[in-house]
Amino acid sequence: MCAALLATSALVSAPQAFAQNVSPAAPAANPAAAAAAAAPSAPVAPVGDTIRTVTVEGSQRLEPDTILSYIRLRPGQVYSQVSGDQALKDLYATELFADVSIRNNGGDVVVQVKENPVINRIILEGNKRLKEDKILPEIKLAARQIFTRSKVRADVARIIELYKRQGRFAASVEPKMVMLDQNRVDIVFEISEGPKSKVRQINIIGNEQFGDGKLRGEMVTKQARFFRLFSSGTSYDPDRLAFDQQKLRQFYLTEGYADFRVVSAVAELTPDKRDFIITYVVEEGERYKFGDVKIDSQLRDFDGDKLAQRLPMKAGDWYNAKMVEDQVDGLTETAGAFGYAFADVRPDFSRNKEDLTMSVTFRIAEAPRVYVERVDVNGNTLTQDKVVRREFRLAEGDAFNTFQIKRSSNRIKSLGYFQEKFEIEQKPGTTPDRIILEANVEEKPTGELQLSAGFSSLESFIFQGSIRQNNFRGRGQTVGLSVDYSRFSRSVQVSFTEPYLFDKNISTGIDIYRRDQNSFNQFNSDRRTTYKQATTGFQLRAGVPLSEFMSLIGRYTFNYDDVTLDQNTFYVNGQCSILLAGRYLCDAIGKRTSSILGASLVFDNLDNRLRPSRGNQFVLSADFAGLGGSVKYARITGNAAKYWPVFGGFIFSVRAEGGAIKALGSRSNDPLIDDVRLTDRFFLGEPQIRGFDIRGVGPRVLRKQVDANGAVVSQDRNQYVDDAIGGKYYYTSRAELEIPLGSGARELGLRPSIYVDAGAVWGIASPLPNNPNSLIYYTDPNTGGIVSGPTGADGKPNNINRFVEEFLGDTPSPRIAVGIGVNWNSPFGPFRLDFAKVLKKANGDDPKSFSFNVGTQF
Repeated sequence: MCAALLATSALVSAPQAFAQNVSPAAPAANPAAAAAAAAPSAPVAPVGDTIRTVTVEGSQRLEPDTILSYIRLRPGQVYSQVSGDQALKDLYATELFADVSIRNNGGDVVVQVKENPVINRIILEGNKRLKEDKILPEIKLAARQIFTRSKVRADVARIIELYKRQGRFAASVEPKMVMLDQNRVDIVFEISEGPKSKVRQINIIGNEQFGDGKLRGEMVTKQARFFRLFSSGTSYDPDRLAFDQQKLRQFYLTEGYADFRVVSAVAELTPDKRDFIITYVVEEGERYKFGDVKIDSQLRDFDGDKLAQRLPMKAGDWYNAKMVEDQVDGLTETAGAFGYAFADVRPDFSRNKEDLTMSVTFRIAEAPRVYVERVDVNGNTLTQDKVVRREFRLAEGDAFNTFQIKRSSNRIKSLGYFQEKFEIEQKPGTTPDRIILEANVEEKPTGELQLSAGFSSLESFIFQGSIRQNNFRGRGQTVGLSVDYSRFSRSVQVSFTEPYLFDKNISTGIDIYRRDQNSFNQFNSDRRTTYKQATTGFQLRAGVPLSEFMSLIGRYTFNYDDVTLDQNTFYVNGQCSILLAGRYLCDAIGKRTSSILGASLVFDNLDNRLRPSRGNQFVLSADFAGLGGSVKYARITGNAAKYWPVFGGFIFSVRAEGGAIKALGSRSNDPLIDDVRLTDRFFLGEPQIRGFDIRGVGPRVLRKQVDANGAVVSQDRNQYVDDAIGGKYYYTSRAELEIPLGSGARELGLRPSIYVDAGAVWGIASPLPNNPNSLIYYTDPNTGGIVSGPTGADGKPNNINRFVEEFLGDTPSPRIAVGIGVNWNSPFGPFRLDFAKVLKKANGDDPKSFSFNVGTQF
């Protein structure tokens, strides 16, 4: 930019124009004095003449009278060295002039001035991390202002300060001035941003009881290392330095060191100005134990002695300040559960340095029992008040209860209609024993129009489209339409849910759907479609709460299923061939109707239904098919999950699931045909149990090609036809630990975890005879179709196909896999990646070490 200006104007660089006056490292303490000192060559008039006239030369924008008003030289005065010097200082102090000189021609005093130029524009170069809209409002110089060196110095310092706040302490700014005509200039700030300053090393001096690594682990600031690439905690931040001192103190207080203090904390910039070295000097002091722990309660419902017996800390235990804080919160919540909303709980400490004990007395001051005066709902522009109010567990006139308040907040957040960081505010009422509850909500869009496409290791290409309104007409109703398409499945569904029927706590809903599913088997690394199942049906459902966390859901489902096989592949003479398809596939085909009556008992106290971190969930379901229709069975399933935070930020969860199905009546006298149809059985594999392929666990039939002597031609499993045929019983279990990352990784949406999966499916009748022999069929070499004999009508031999079948995997023995996975809310959509190692499997299972699923929205 400056180079272009050089063609028509003179460029004065910093070493010339700002040689000593525009250095951000050495600002002048007195600009006027510095300016006067910078002009030693200005001629000074002789002393002793009486001033007859005072004139001004060189002014362009300023009027001479204006310039004369800045000085004290007047006609009739005696000119002296002192008055001349003072006049120079006064003129430079205005910061309007680049150069000033005074001449005395026998009493005629001439003030020669050179005005500072006017700024034409401010130009920033090299700023990538901080854009102009962040820098220009912070600096003093601007277009059409008078240029001054002091303002340039101040602006340079200001820009450097802005970069320091961004953690870039190596940033430098070089100002340059481009001279233009009519005494105008362009000011150019050439910025070298430099790298973001990291914390190279954290040193701790004075710690004897705990190692440096342990103490560094308690700090928010971390040492810059390659494995912390996405962590923002490695950047130097003075505010974070002060916070880390508090973290150190909190840690030592939880370990009993009540006298701990941080003597000093110093951050030193390395010579290259790229990184910081932080040094803490600490004094640990002695370790204390709890002395007497008492509760002094002024509330009539609280017996201090009985409450003290339930406290977790006892005399002789190591002192823990965090435990004391937790008990203050716990006692406050307990008082709130009894209606004392404004209970004041304060711990009094008595330190005995002789025997190193800390006695604690929790004093609960007298407070009135509080009742709810009013419940206000504010900020809801679309959602009706009743949608929010019906989630409150308290109503006007009820006794205040902190647990019910927390539950109400969780229920309102779980609606998904409002901002996530929502809490019910508590405000004093008109009297001391009254309280006002305010739900200050902020609406967020509840309509969803989503189109997604992706590639999955389960179903190859995936396309999904859906439109859903979760808060239809502001009544809390949900309506939706969804379409799914992939290589092995296609479906369309319309749904409607009313959570409060006739404003009663009864939820109802209906789903109408059409689902086309292509089952498959494995052969030569390919998935080949076997049977196709087309299901058309609907489901009616209704739910009623049994308690705060438990509900009962009833449902009725009617399905019409049409199961078919490709006649060109599996049929001979218009009939399904058990030689080509297997008895289990031929048995599955046909049209049938299912009339299913079911119910589920649900217990759910999760803190967040979308991404839980604490709580329990349990679902027990039973279904009866036989209320009409051609399919009759009874099925029961159950699953349970528990989540809780551990180790400060980690989330540990366990989940278990299982089920059984029993046919009501016999379908055939053939022992090779199970009473439960293939399409009604349980299947297991990815994603229910990672480490195995989809339907890779449980009963299956492997078809192997053999030679004329009955020997298997290949030991490569990919050369076998692999049909999973499911089971009547199953169970799965999972233990998973979600690992917290730094704020930088959290902003990227990364959530890694380690897990252990286990499960099994079994209990199906073998579809093969007890002593299966080698099976043979012949195919026409010209058409590829099955023929009845080894020789064709033209006398030429037909192709001979020999194979044997094995029934494997029908065992309840657990299959176990361990692995690591990561969820990533990428810019392209949700992404899930899993690496698993199978520790235990059964003969016939199909392991799979790597799986992924990625999609995108557009």
